[in-house]
Amino acid sequence: MKKLFIITGEYSGDMHASHVVRALKAQNKDIQIEAVGGMNLKAEGVKLFADHEKMSAVGLSPAIIYNHIMLGRRVVDYITKEFKPDAVLLIDYGAFNLKVAGFLKKAGIKVFYYIPPQVWASRKWRINTIKKNVDEVLCIFPFEKEMYEKYGIKSHYCGHPLVSQLLPKANRDVFFEKYGLDKNKKLVSVFPGSRKFELKFLMKIFIKTAEFLQKKYPQLQFCISQAPNLSDEVYHKYLKETDFKIIKGDNQALLSVSDALILASGTVALEAALYQTPMIIAYRGPQVFYWIYLLVRCIKRVSLPNIITNKSIVPEILQNDVTVENIAHNIEKLLFDTDYRNNNIEELEEVKHLLSERVSSKEAAEEILKEI
Repeated sequence: MKKLFIITGEYSGDMHASHVVRALKAQNKDIQIEAVGGMNLKAEGVKLFADHEKMSAVGLSPAIIYNHIMLGRRVVDYITKEFKPDAVLLIDYGAFNLKVAGFLKKAGIKVFYYIPPQVWASRKWRINTIKKNVDEVLCIFPFEKEMYEKYGIKSHYCGHPLVSQLLPKANRDVFFEKYGLDKNKKLVSVFPGSRKFELKFLMKIFIKTAEFLQKKYPQLQFCISQAPNLSDEVYHKYLKETDFKIIKGDNQALLSVSDALILASGTVALEAALYQTPMIIAYRGPQVFYWIYLLVRCIKRVSLPNIITNKSIVPEILQNDVTVENIAHNIEKLLFDTDYRNNNIEELEEVKHLLSERVSSKEAAEEILKEI
């Protein structure tokens, strides 16, 4: 029996991993899989060595660093001394996984990396670490394969997982009725992120913007998307004095039926682009992290739609520019400037054209099984 160990670090990686596991089992029933993961891998019957719920914390506090170091040691010890898999599949979560990859490589264990660190966006020197410690990179953007091959790194282009995993666009009338929304009002939805620190730095300004716009335009209504990995208590702390609807577990449908979106940066922007829903990106965090980002970035664009098309399609509002006035101004243009809105929607269509129709999880599974 073949054995595979998977390491993810947050909800999105866990979700993508679950699709790969499903594809692996469909192609080869005789495979044993264990993982560091979450609810999605567990639902696929994968035995979890550790739940990654606490791993999505971001910061430089001694407690966070210590937890990551200790988990890394335990994972490496278990993989190399007890489980002894034929291969390890790393998914996203670059800082942790690249460190673990070094120990696995020294132990002679084959290492795959699916959804690799975006070295083309920042910290390009990490590509040397990948070359040293990763046997094969399973790419999700077409331009990544060319880049890795240029550095002599074995790679396989799988296609982006969202292309095949994205749900069809929801029926607007059905969705509005389900959640008690007014069909005669435009809907602006707010996606404040899936990490607690993102809510800390973004939620209040997003709520103030929504309140400002709703007061100015009574024909607007707002919804707040709740990331499924965050508890109700976390959200209610910010929303207890508002009456905005909170929608949990229906994020893609909400993206597809909204008239405009206020988003924290992340994969959600790519989902929105594939639905051709106009959006703005607003993101800020600790000032020291922003200074570091400015030093290590390789490109000046932040959101995936802009990076993929190499155009400034989606307005990006960052750090000190994240104000009620700036966010509201851009949302007003997307909602009420007809020519601007239509042009924006047309340009978002280009994103899907640039990504292939490959079923990413199936491609990744086939490549892993072929190599082990």
